[in-house]
Amino acid sequence: MSSDGGAETFDYVIIGAGSAGCVLANRLTADPSVTVALLEAGGPDRNPWLHIPAGYFRTMFNPDLTWQFDCGPEPHLDGRIVPWPRGRVLGGTSAVNGLLYVRGQAQDFDMWRQLGNAGWSYQDVLPYFKRAEDQERGADEYHGAGGPLGVSDVHMDNPLCEAYIAACVAAGIPRNNDFNGPNQEGVGYYQLTTRNGRRCSTAVGYLKPARSRPNLKIITEAQVKRIALDGRRAIGVVYKLGGEMRTINARREVLLAAGAIGSPQLLQVSGIGPGSVLKRAGVEVQHELPGVGENLQDHFQVRFVYDCSLPASLNDVWHSRLKQLRVGLEYIFNRTGILTIGAGVVGVFAKTRPELEVPDVQIHFMPLSAERPGYGLHPFSGVTASVCQLRPESRGVIRIKTPDPFDPPSIVANYLATETDREVTLAGMRLLRKIGAQPQFANYVKREFLPGPEAQSDEDLMAFARAKGTTIFHPCGTCKMGRDPMAVVDERLRVHGISGLRVIDASIMPTMTSGNTNAPTIMIAEKASDMILEDAHQHAVAV
Repeated sequence: MSSDGGAETFDYVIIGAGSAGCVLANRLTADPSVTVALLEAGGPDRNPWLHIPAGYFRTMFNPDLTWQFDCGPEPHLDGRIVPWPRGRVLGGTSAVNGLLYVRGQAQDFDMWRQLGNAGWSYQDVLPYFKRAEDQERGADEYHGAGGPLGVSDVHMDNPLCEAYIAACVAAGIPRNNDFNGPNQEGVGYYQLTTRNGRRCSTAVGYLKPARSRPNLKIITEAQVKRIALDGRRAIGVVYKLGGEMRTINARREVLLAAGAIGSPQLLQVSGIGPGSVLKRAGVEVQHELPGVGENLQDHFQVRFVYDCSLPASLNDVWHSRLKQLRVGLEYIFNRTGILTIGAGVVGVFAKTRPELEVPDVQIHFMPLSAERPGYGLHPFSGVTASVCQLRPESRGVIRIKTPDPFDPPSIVANYLATETDREVTLAGMRLLRKIGAQPQFANYVKREFLPGPEAQSDEDLMAFARAKGTTIFHPCGTCKMGRDPMAVVDERLRVHGISGLRVIDASIMPTMTSGNTNAPTIMIAEKASDMILEDAHQHAVAV
């Protein structure tokens, strides 16, 4: 690192210390000759609930730890506003998410390759999933051991979870002990990004081991105002720290890893994006790139809640001081029990039509229930089964409203905009009803609390979906990778038309992965780190 006219200079400046940014910081600084500055708008990950797996219920809507974005009004959800929190702390959303480790289907990545993105087929990306992973079960053809990211099984015995698995099998869904193995279809327990009963965010798995390296500078509470450009080249970053505006220079590249909302927003306020959007917001166009902020995709879930006769729900713990003490002691001494769960314990990947080649819906089953995520639990022994369509057709947008990067952008996901999305969502709700009716589970159910027995017709169920459906917090696609006119980055994640600038996070996904998006985002950063170092070496040789 060096100083240039009062501004520090690094080889690489990374914007965002989240799921991708922490990976980049670790991998790039493994070479002691490479200098890196990592900027994070949030603070250190000191809150103890960030490290207890079940703590996501307390942290997701904590404004000290997350950006409290809003999505909507949603035109196909009765004009509702849907809360969209995103991580604002070291580790980003990997520090506050539901911890589920789901890679997606092999076909997801083969589709990326078919869209013209060389090097992104399943066989291309599998080594990066394995490199990242410290799989509790050990290494095999599909899994890695010894990597930075802890991946563990659920360590909790719960009769309601076992009952739900048995009901799924009775409903014709095969048992699957590894959704990240050769085949995703089936029912089983999720794997979690935990190690020894504690959350393994990318701040824990990747950044912590690298913090002491002299070639890495981490700057927290640093909110980026814009990317500094010299013509069509990114040369640094302007950011705010302690009320003061500062500049930091990038000798080689600026690496934008601010997430599916933050990355398109920062490109737009820096003058890179759709000209009409920028002009309307009062931003001078530096580079017309129409796809920035377009192609927004997210998983939309509909939650069914059941009131159970067996007091084996986290709700029962929540409302009992004695049970809280018991589970607290179990966690402290054994690192097991209900405090080690994520935002899903039992998972289901199923086909809503037998002729489908791969599953098109996902179910999250949790031994708890609440009016909405992040709020107090119901006063009864509740469990939740939510269903989402894996590959929605609907596309939304993210657009800045002002030149101020500290103003939240306009976000519209456009949920349920297509007939296919509505049909698959309805079929998923019918599948929940089929599973819930199996005696293996139904014998423990006193009543279906939501949507309730009065919702029987297709119209009733879709009205419930529009009124109560919500996000699973998987936004992606807003700076998509590709070669078409709406693509933002190429297959090496370089921004089209701007040198020295890459986007590396979930925003580059051209299409959604079939499941939770954190594991694929970490894979993207692992692969990107190799490409960055390869390109730097080739440039050095050429010079």
